[in-house]
Amino acid sequence: MLDLTQDVRALTAAIVDIESVSGDERALADAVERALSALPHLKVDRSGETVVARTELGTSERVLIAGHLDTVPVAGNLPNRVEGDLLYGCGTSDMKAGVAVALKLAATVPAPNKDVTYVFYDCEEVEAERNGLNRVARDHPDWLAADFAVLMEPTDGTIEGGCQGTLRAEVTVRGKRAHSARSWFGVNAIHGIEPVLARLNAYEARLPVVDGLEYHEGLNAVGVRGGVAGNVIPDLCVVSVNYRFAPDLTIEQAQEHVREVFDGFEVSFVDAAPGARPGLTHPVAAAFAAAVGGTPRAKLGWTDVARFSALGVPAVNYGPGDPNLAHQQGEYVSLSKIVESERAMLNWLTT
Repeated sequence: MLDLTQDVRALTAAIVDIESVSGDERALADAVERALSALPHLKVDRSGETVVARTELGTSERVLIAGHLDTVPVAGNLPNRVEGDLLYGCGTSDMKAGVAVALKLAATVPAPNKDVTYVFYDCEEVEAERNGLNRVARDHPDWLAADFAVLMEPTDGTIEGGCQGTLRAEVTVRGKRAHSARSWFGVNAIHGIEPVLARLNAYEARLPVVDGLEYHEGLNAVGVRGGVAGNVIPDLCVVSVNYRFAPDLTIEQAQEHVREVFDGFEVSFVDAAPGARPGLTHPVAAAFAAAVGGTPRAKLGWTDVARFSALGVPAVNYGPGDPNLAHQQGEYVSLSKIVESERAMLNWLTT
């Protein structure tokens, strides 16, 4: 059982010790559902290993606070341990500290100044089709209706607006196969990728300002595939490229940009996910920024705020964890940061 009356730091430690690697979140989802179902001011629903709890006060605004329950695979970093102000363990930063803050808010703020929907979902760390938010958006879209959303991703206690889009492309160079002892009869496709790499080395990334926040794009080779055998001149080589683009571009515009960069080469696209604009100009988002304080910055990466944006819900990332520690074996979170995050969110929901 999760005791939601305990201090948020102790609650974080308790959540960390319930192992919940992606695809194996049931024990934690069960514990979260039991704890929230005991609170009379919340209506609790469940879809798979995603738990949704809502206040129903009839206010004019509804906000959504979300956090994923899953972690990357455990790497000898459970159970948790505390050293000074630091809590170590799998998922401490990404993002069980944020989940603990959301659970404390759900338990201790029965009558917030606006209606709140709390979403605790599964399979964020794996392929998109397994993501719990995807399933809920498809099967129960009304559960995610809101004027504004806060995703408790690790941001080190700073609001990170929107997120970058991402796409993967394959740039293919073709040659002619031949025996390596008579290489002049062939055309080496691996040698042929040199101009592809030269364009990447010379590439100057955009730093566009979107809704007041500066994003830093990136276009990089992330893999090379080629070769037939040790005595064969290869007739095919493929460079895998990842483009992280600012949210002022659509997927189609980002794809067109990649085509322009590799003009003259064969380019195909493997997958893509749109970015999300910061949305900080929305009145509810502005009120959140004022209550939390600090200077917002752009989210350099892709997060589920893009899913909320696609649903027409402006969203930001905000959580006590440090994003630079996510997925590391030595992952930790500052206990004082957890307390600060809880206080800031309480100020937003009660002032």
